[in-house]
Amino acid sequence: MLTEALQYAATSLVTPKKFRPFVRSSVSLWSRAGRCAKDWAAHEENCKTFIREMVAGMKQRRTCVVLGSGLLRDVPIDNLSEKFDTVVLVDLVHLASVRMRLKAKRFRNTRLISRDLSGFDDAVAAKNPEPLSFLRQVPYLDLVVSANILSQIGVGSKRRLDAENNPARDEILQRLVRAHLDGLTALPCKTALITDTAYRVTDREGQVLEEADLLCGAPAPAAKRAWTWPVAPYGELSKEYQAVHDVIAL
Repeated sequence: MLTEALQYAATSLVTPKKFRPFVRSSVSLWSRAGRCAKDWAAHEENCKTFIREMVAGMKQRRTCVVLGSGLLRDVPIDNLSEKFDTVVLVDLVHLASVRMRLKAKRFRNTRLISRDLSGFDDAVAAKNPEPLSFLRQVPYLDLVVSANILSQIGVGSKRRLDAENNPARDEILQRLVRAHLDGLTALPCKTALITDTAYRVTDREGQVLEEADLLCGAPAPAAKRAWTWPVAPYGELSKEYQAVHDVIAL
């Protein structure tokens, strides 16, 4: 609890005011990642390997943007910093521990941007959401990585829409997921998308207790790689059940 409190306090100090409400959930994710490190290791390595392999096949490596950089556990930041002239990390919150790691390793070519990548406000206002339009302004952009953020856009937006009892919830959620996918497709550079597409909660006998589509009804793109990720292994939420997510990469 003490380390979480320190992480929260230190991160709040360096986070823009409009994004401070999201610090608590980022710290909670950091805490869970530490507890579940062994169970998450294969997923994190799969993500990093997929990105490394894509980078290895590129001839031009000027600027790379990572959407949903988060804890940097699933992003090969060492490799990206070495291979690219500039690496831009975009997320709602950049934890103090992440900032310290980047500084300690002297990744001087990394830039941190706090930004809402959901498009939520435009979608709710019945406007056409273009959450990735800012990427058109990034000079010398050669690679954009969407790192396990797409499903979180849906989850976070669903929570907000439910709180507002918005009758257009399902339509808005699909539009937000589609906007992210279409935004990546429209970019004139290489892109990598890694996302969880569905989850299921099972007991120790294998019975499915709960399941959901994390892409909110939008069809999943054809994957080059796929694997499962035990987001909440036995003992995290309960000794009797686990939550496993299906992940794709393309």
